[in-house]
Amino acid sequence: MLQQTPAHSDVFHAISGAHRRAILELVCRKERAVNEVVEALDLRQPSVSKHLKVLKDADLVTVRQRGRQRIYTAKPETLKTVHEWTKRFERFWNHQLDRIQERAEADSSRDQGET
Repeated sequence: MLQQTPAHSDVFHAISGAHRRAILELVCRKERAVNEVVEALDLRQPSVSKHLKVLKDADLVTVRQRGRQRIYTAKPETLKTVHEWTKRFERFWNHQLDRIQERAEADSSRDQGET
């Protein structure tokens, strides 16, 4: 039986949004204050704060106070769940890539034979 995870704390839900993925990429490079994220992505502060809350609830970032600023740091190890799940499908991707390579090589051989 599948265990239900609240949507607000689910890693898959958290990374489903393009803005949240962009924010996560930013804070993976270095810790960032909310206003830095706002400037870097040209988003409104309330929107950034909501996205950061989703990332925090999913344990993808941590937050600390520095004066009046909230500083966010990535916890990329939490993405291991996503990596482990998607790895199950790697054999399908590899199979498709093998087929594409075989078709390209066959086309190339045929084209060389025509010259």
